[in-house]
Amino acid sequence: MKPTKYMPKIETLDGAGFWKNAYAHQRGKLLKKVNVPEDQIVELVNKKYMEIPAALRYEIETSGINKKDLQ
Repeated sequence: MKPTKYMPKIETLDGAGFWKNAYAHQRGKLLKKVNVPEDQIVELVNKKYMEIPAALRYEIETSGINKKDLQ
């Protein structure tokens, strides 16, 4: 099904791919953009992507943020 003006395409970020190849400061920048509190960012940047709560992974992937915004 093609996107139309009534049903726009949802842009997604390859969260797992980004997380695997990103440095901690890039991960932190992503988490800030999806409004994660600073104290939680410190804990989350060193976890594996699949260890992050599912709701947060969904938020990351559907936030509309692209890799260029995080460089």
